Amino acid sequence: MLQALTDWINKLSHAGEGEETFSAADARLSVAAILVHIVAVDGVVTEDEKRTLRAVLGKHYELSPTETEELVSEATRRDDDAVDLYGFTSVLKRELDEEGRRDVVALMWEMVFADGEVSEFEDNVVWRVAELLGVTARERVMIRKRIEEKRGL
Repeated sequence: MLQALTDWINKLSHAGEGEETFSAADARLSVAAILVHIVAVDGVVTEDEKRTLRAVLGKHYELSPTETEELVSEATRRDDDAVDLYGFTSVLKRELDEEGRRDVVALMWEMVFADGEVSEFEDNVVWRVAELLGVTARERVMIRKRIEEKRGL
């Protein structure tokens, strides 16, 4: 109920700006915002990371390049406005089943490995988000190993 009211207020405040494609209650936007956060958390955003972000989101959600750009743009704005990650993870916890939440952790690891380096900040974000999503430490490590093997690391 509160989320519906928030969405309605946001829609009113953005009246005349065109229809919003991704609402605050859309799990895709929450995932994208978390991935945007991971890309930027180490203070360096590489072209490889930008490309990987768009490729991962476009493929996972079967989005057109235009839709992917809109999602990344809105996710970047939402991440900039966010004070923490709880707002995003609460949407995901509500909207996704266990497998979906594990998929989010896999997407996060994809982004962490995009630049070939794992910073302690990136690792910490994955740990915190996984905990908030109810993904166990064991599952998080297994997912990491699976992504490392997939990427040949």
